[in-house]
Amino acid sequence: MPESSLDGGGPVPGLRYVADWLAPEACASLLAFIDAAEWSTELRRRVQHYGQRYDYARRSVAADPRDALPLPAWAREQAIRLVREGIMDQEPDQAIINEYQPGQGISPHIDCVPCFGPVVAAISLGSGCDMDFTHPEAGERSPVRLAPGSLCVMTGPARYAWRHGIAARKSDPGAAGRVPRGRRVSVTFRTIIGASRSR
Repeated sequence: MPESSLDGGGPVPGLRYVADWLAPEACASLLAFIDAAEWSTELRRRVQHYGQRYDYARRSVAADPRDALPLPAWAREQAIRLVREGIMDQEPDQAIINEYQPGQGISPHIDCVPCFGPVVAAISLGSGCDMDFTHPEAGERSPVRLAPGSLCVMTGPARYAWRHGIAARKSDPGAAGRVPRGRRVSVTFRTIIGASRSR
């Protein structure tokens, strides 16, 4: 399993990046399952919620578990693998799928601390893109290239101190010039903190 130098002790402590966590065939299969399901258009980008729905306005997990569908079989398989490989110590029970068309991004943020557990794991499908990690106090910035099929895991400072975001642009800087973006789909797995489903 190829892995970059971002193994938890690199420029962003607690960040682990695993390249080629999924083979191209597996990526295509997951995208087919995802696109066969219904998308929500509540945001500027399309999303799907499984396990429980995250309420963006209230910044909390919806109190009623009926607000989201259970994890589908393909997502359960990935959740089980995350535990089997020691990436998460318990099976994630919540997943959010985000679709990013070229020019779309997400503002720098820290995933809801009262809502979700200490490990956040995200799979990238489709196009690659740069994700920027910024430390609001130290003023540091570290861009990370998220390639198709890769896994990005945030723990410790990467989870709780550094913000992560994707600039809203149609290309990213590369060694040989600008790299155009295509359609990217992220699958982010989390565990829900049961006692803190609202704030």
